[in-house]
Amino acid sequence: MPVQFEDIQAAAKRIASFVIESPCQLSIPLSEATGMKVYCKLEYLQRTGSFKERGARNALELLSPEQKRRGVIAASAGNHALGLACHARLLGITATVVMPRFAPLTKVVNCRRLGARVLLDGANIGEARSRADEIAAAEGLAYINGFDDPAIIAGQGTLGLEIANQVPELDAVIVPIGGAGLVAGLALALKTLKPKATIIGVEPENAASFTAAIRAGRPVPFEMKPTLADGLSVPQVGENAFQLARALVARTVLVRERDLALAVLRLMELEKAVVEGAGAAPLAACLAGLVPELKGKNVVLPLCGGTIDLNTLGRVLERGLASDGRLYRFTANISDRPGGLARFAGLIAEEGASIIDIEHDRAFGDDDINTVTVHCIVETRDAEHIATLQARLNREAFRVQ
Repeated sequence: MPVQFEDIQAAAKRIASFVIESPCQLSIPLSEATGMKVYCKLEYLQRTGSFKERGARNALELLSPEQKRRGVIAASAGNHALGLACHARLLGITATVVMPRFAPLTKVVNCRRLGARVLLDGANIGEARSRADEIAAAEGLAYINGFDDPAIIAGQGTLGLEIANQVPELDAVIVPIGGAGLVAGLALALKTLKPKATIIGVEPENAASFTAAIRAGRPVPFEMKPTLADGLSVPQVGENAFQLARALVARTVLVRERDLALAVLRLMELEKAVVEGAGAAPLAACLAGLVPELKGKNVVLPLCGGTIDLNTLGRVLERGLASDGRLYRFTANISDRPGGLARFAGLIAEEGASIIDIEHDRAFGDDDINTVTVHCIVETRDAEHIATLQARLNREAFRVQ
C-alpha cells in the first residue's frame, strides 16, 4: 500500500523520543549570497550525522518480534548504515550492513563502532544490494531498503512535518535526491500541509537517476560517475519513492562537481557548518543560479548530512577554493639567471597574491636554455584578481599559460 500522510504522522509519534527535531534557522549570510530568504534545516546535528535516523528508527520499530530476534540487513554507502546500526543497537537488534568498496572510511569505521557487522562488497550500491539480498536469504535477516521501504519513506517524511511547523511562510524546499526516499516523504508531508509550497529536487550531474526516471516514466539504471555527493550516488531510484515523488516535485536541477565543492566551502565559511557533498547540494543549486524563480522567496535547504571524511573534506575545500577563484594554477617561463625567480615572485607579491607552491621544470621547458618553466599555485581573492595577475605577468613577458 502506498505511503499515506497518516503514516508520516504516526512515524513522527513513534520516533519522537529517539530522533531530535533539528533546528531550521534563518541564515543571513546565505540569504545575502543567494538573494533568497534561506532557512537551513540542520539535519547533520542528528546523532549519526544525517536524516537517515528518522526512517531507520521507524522501520525498526515496526518489525515483528520474530524479525527483531533474527536481525536486519541493509546495503548502504554510509548514512543509512549508520542510522540503522545506531538504532538497532539501542533496540537490541543485530544489524548487518553491506557497503560498496568505495564507501568513505569514516562511515565504515563509525558503523563498526556502533556494533554493526560491516561487509565491503561491490563497486556501487547496486552490487552491494545484490550481496545483501544473498545474505538476507541465507541467514533469514529482514532487509531494510534505505530509500524505498514504505516505513523508511514515512520516517523521512517527518522532516517535512517539522519544516512546515518551523517556517510557516514557506515558499519552497530544495531537496537532495539519491534513491528518492527523502524527497518522496518530505514532499508528501509538505504538500499535504502547505499545498502551495514548491518542491524542487537537486541531483549531481554524475548521479542523475531521478532525472533519468522522469524521462523514462519509470525507474531505470543510470550510468554513475564519481561524485562528491556520495550519499546521492544511487544508480536507480526506488519504485515506491518514485511513484510518490514524481507528482509532487515541481522540477529537478542538476549540479556540477565544482558547484558541490563551492557549496561545501560556503557552508563552512558562512554557516560554520561541516556538511558533506549530498547535504550541500541544495545550496549548490542556489549558488549556481539554477533556481532564479526563488529570488526573494522563503526557501528551506535541508542540510541532510555531515558525515564527510576529513581527507575528502581537504580535497573538496581545495576544489571549492579553485572554483571560487581563490586558488590559481598556471605555468610561466622565467629567466634562469640569478634574480629571475625573485623578480617573478616579486611581481606576484605586488599584485597581492601569495605563492602556495612552485616547481621548476628545466628538462621540458622552452627552447631557450636561459629560461625555465615554472608551475605555480597561488592564493588569490577572486576571478577578477586572477585576471589582473595574469595580465600583469603577461605584460612583463612571463607568458602565462
